[in-house]
Amino acid sequence: MSALSIWTLFIAIGLGTFLLRFSFIYLFGRLKMPDWLWRALNYVPASVLAALVFPALTYRGGVLDISLQNARLLAGLGGALVAWRTKNVHLTILVGMVLFWLLQLFHI
Repeated sequence: MSALSIWTLFIAIGLGTFLLRFSFIYLFGRLKMPDWLWRALNYVPASVLAALVFPALTYRGGVLDISLQNARLLAGLGGALVAWRTKNVHLTILVGMVLFWLLQLFHI
């Protein structure tokens, strides 16, 4: 594949991505959306984040691991508990990371 083909591909994909995202921004600015849809869209960021984080916590080496020996899962559960109780993002990250490091240090 030539350099020109690669750059053409990059530009085409970038333009396509821009147009797809811009179309949603443009349409949402012009259309009157029902209230139930606006309420449902409020949950999209949290659900996308959960979909990205959950496999990282539950899969170790490509195998499902929901045991007490999974340090990532235990640290994630600890972080989730802190998030639920405090609603503080920075404290949640701090507690989750410290728990993870401690669990790794003690080989759990």
